[in-house]
Order: sequence, then structure tokens, then C-alpha cells
Amino acid sequence: MRLRITTPRLVPALLLILLGRLVSLTPHAYGSIEVLDDEGNRVRLAQPAERIISLAPSLTEMLFAAGAGDRIVGVVEFSDFPREAAELPVVGRHDLLDLEAIVALRPDLVISWKTGNPAAAIIRLRQLGLTVYVAEPRELASIPRHLEKLATLAGTGPAAQAVIDEFDTALARLQAGYADKPAVRVFYQVWDRPLITTGGDELINDMISLCGGENIFSDLHLMAPKVTTEAVLVRNPEVIIASGMDVARPEWLDTWLTWTQLDAVAGGHLYFIPPDLVQRHTPRALQGVTRMCEQIDRARNN
Repeated sequence: MRLRITTPRLVPALLLILLGRLVSLTPHAYGSIEVLDDEGNRVRLAQPAERIISLAPSLTEMLFAAGAGDRIVGVVEFSDFPREAAELPVVGRHDLLDLEAIVALRPDLVISWKTGNPAAAIIRLRQLGLTVYVAEPRELASIPRHLEKLATLAGTGPAAQAVIDEFDTALARLQAGYADKPAVRVFYQVWDRPLITTGGDELINDMISLCGGENIFSDLHLMAPKVTTEAVLVRNPEVIIASGMDVARPEWLDTWLTWTQLDAVAGGHLYFIPPDLVQRHTPRALQGVTRMCEQIDRARNN
């Protein structure tokens, strides 16, 4: 099992980390750099991180956007944007981490995904003396704030600032443009079997709200809740937006055409957005929410 770390090849790597900690015991040992992560932990570094491991594809993308791509020494599977990310060493999947590989890369900072990485693995990494920053962006407005924190930890503030400013400006423009629009009922479909949607505490819910939409399952406070076809029929969305797992429109989206009583079907409002633009908490979410608002507007103006 990959979470087992008591193997001979882990020991030398762990010793290297511990020796590095001893060498760094200077007057700045308590950290001249400090940020709060999404668990409320104070993450301290004596100097900007030079060896960073990312434990989610979206966090890898965020690090590149923050100007810290050249500091990344390890990523998880499916870290494929930007293109350079695909060439980096892989330390497992986001939900099945190879702790030995992580320790062997001697990171001075690990960026983790709160609801995507195994909690036990993150606890173990901290026990091994690694510095871990936990991220869980759930709103569009939290994306530039995380960019600021990642740039602070990596010492790349100036490189990140242009991206942050551009994001803030574009987000404010979208918010102003859709603030007073009539509400439209929206069903967002992640997958078909089982039928998975988005609840009220996720980034996609925030996107729908920004566009003047109403997520028909916003009352579900779970991550990726499973629902039934009957529940969708009862809540009768005016728009159905799907993402799936690929860059191509999923064929299963058209199964809704059977249910002609749905307002979304009657109005011809079945839409697709590539998943990376809405399911990754990165600057590219602006592209996703822009498309989403345009799609919801078509139903609104129908």
C-alpha cells in the first residue's frame, strides 16, 4: 500500500530532511514568511520555497500562474497544464499519494488539496517534518487570494501580480454585468452514472450564482452529491450544463432529450463546458464562468 512509509529507502531521504532542518536553525527559524492556509494553519518559512510539491492538478496550475513553476519538483497524475507540468516527476494520484517519493524529493513546501488528498497522508507528511499548505478555494474570489499566498511562499510576488490584477478586474466586470439579471434554474451535471452534480459549497455553485443562475441542488452541502433523475425532473431546470471528464461534449448529455417536459429540453438549453475550465480552481475558471454566463443568458433571453 502506497501510504506505508517505513521502508529502507525512505530513511536516507528522511535523514536529509532532518539535517536540512537543523542547518536552518537560525534567528529566522520561526519563519520570516507567514501565511494562513484554508485550515487556519500558520504556514511559516525562513525563506522563499525553492522545492515545491503540488498534490492536485489545479494547484500545479496555480503555482505556474503565481510564477513558481520553476520551483515545482513533484506533482500528481493529470497535472497537464501548462504543458511544462506534464514533464515533472509524479508522486502518485491526488487520492493515492506516494509518501516515499514525496519525501525523497526533499521539498521545503507541499501544497495540498483539503478535500481531495487523504487526510491521513497530510498528517503523516507533517509528522515527517514537511511544511504543508492546505488549499480549498470554493469561490472565484478566493482564487486570486490563493495566488497571492502562493506567490508569497515562493517569493514570486511581482510575477503573480499581473495575473491577480487581471483576474480581479475581469471578475468585477462579470459581477457587475450579471448582478441584476432575472434568475434562471440551472442543473450542473458532473457525471451520468451515477448522476453527480454540484452542491451549494463548491466553486461551480459560485459560478452559477455570479451568472444570475440558481443551482437547483444548492441545498445539498456535500462535495459532488449523487442525485436521481426524478429529483432533477421535480426541480425542472431551465438550463442543463455538463462537463464530464474530457475536452469533448459527453454523449450522455443528450439522454435528457427523452424528458421533453423539462424546460431545459423544451428550450434547447443543453450545454457543455470543458471540465478544466470549471472544475479546476485556477485563473482559467474565468473562461469557464464567462461561457457559463453566456449559456444561462441564452435561456434567460429565450
